[in-house]
Amino acid sequence: MEVKLNLISKEKLERMGTMEKLRLILDEVKAGKIVVLESGLTPEEEAKLIEMTMLEIDHENFVGIEVESYPQKQSGFFGKLLGKKGGRLMVIGPANRLKTLEKREDIIEALIRG
Repeated sequence: MEVKLNLISKEKLERMGTMEKLRLILDEVKAGKIVVLESGLTPEEEAKLIEMTMLEIDHENFVGIEVESYPQKQSGFFGKLLGKKGGRLMVIGPANRLKTLEKREDIIEALIRG
């Protein structure tokens, strides 16, 4: 069985508003695709994505999402002072197709079921 991946660049994500970005991700995942975001989501965006997902769960067709990322490295004093954090890379997929096997600081090992 085929597995479709959508690799979305940081530049595309930066041009989109929060709701437009989350709707794109959720629609793609509901269609069975695995979405890989180059720059990830902010913690607030990730929380909103999970909230939206919970509202759209349909136990026959859409059982939810699996989200995995590793944290953004803060740069310098001002990054720490301002507390700006966002994921570096984020993998999002249907919960019944994507399973995280191991997560370390710089490696996410995942199993994708066809």
